[in-house]
Amino acid sequence: MNRREFLALCASRPAASFGSARLPIKKALYIGMLPRDLSYAERFRLARDTGFEEIECQTTPDRATAEEIRKAASSAGIRIHSVMNQAHWKFPLSSADPAVVAESLRGMETSLENASFWGADTVLLVPAVVNPETSYVDAYRRSRENILKLLPLAQKLKVIIAIENVWNRFLLSPLEFAGYIDSFRSPWVQAYFDVGNIALYGYPQDWIRILDKRIVKIHLKDFSFRKNVAAFVPLREGDLNWPAIYKALADVGFRGTATCELPAGDEAYLREVSRRVDLILTGA
Repeated sequence: MNRREFLALCASRPAASFGSARLPIKKALYIGMLPRDLSYAERFRLARDTGFEEIECQTTPDRATAEEIRKAASSAGIRIHSVMNQAHWKFPLSSADPAVVAESLRGMETSLENASFWGADTVLLVPAVVNPETSYVDAYRRSRENILKLLPLAQKLKVIIAIENVWNRFLLSPLEFAGYIDSFRSPWVQAYFDVGNIALYGYPQDWIRILDKRIVKIHLKDFSFRKNVAAFVPLREGDLNWPAIYKALADVGFRGTATCELPAGDEAYLREVSRRVDLILTGA
């Protein structure tokens, strides 16, 4: 290939495909991706050794287990950056049942306390679930009222409540999502943006630019509509436009953490996931 042919080839490819700078984003995985037959210490060392810098843990009410997790992370030299709240699906904040809401609030309080204990700066929250029993309007109103109750604790512990976009039939446009975050008028409520979950509602790069500085963390997964089957697939094997996502993250100046939320696997699998994340973060 001569110089003219090479330049023509470059011009036909997205600029990010050729030696783009690596985004200043930390690489993490969800604890559920690590083999459960290993101790926490072994799991965290495996995460570090396969190239991950941080871990997202889940709500852990038992104090002894929380202490074991803290020591394991410290020993492995890997940071717990976020807590995935566990009570929001079974006990949604949008429920009309006061007992359900009380359980949901307790779960979030535990998650916030876990985050503070582990040195994490965010708790992931699914804010509401729209269903035949809960209308969209009620989900919006109740979830806001109940998140406001959590803000004093979040502020005290200096832990952000990070609202995630999931398949809960709620916050279905980026403009509405941005408005919902802004309605709290608090730096302690931000967005946890999942690039794969949004595939049913639009294009991740579009949502990223609209949510902009509201995004505090992102989840990485891929999605495919091929062969008339909608399903999650391995990173970079689906229909997401990763170079466009790379450019959007660069344009908004995102400097948080990108956490893989994928199936569990062994060391070879985790190394391959880590490699693919590196490609995403360099615009390849």
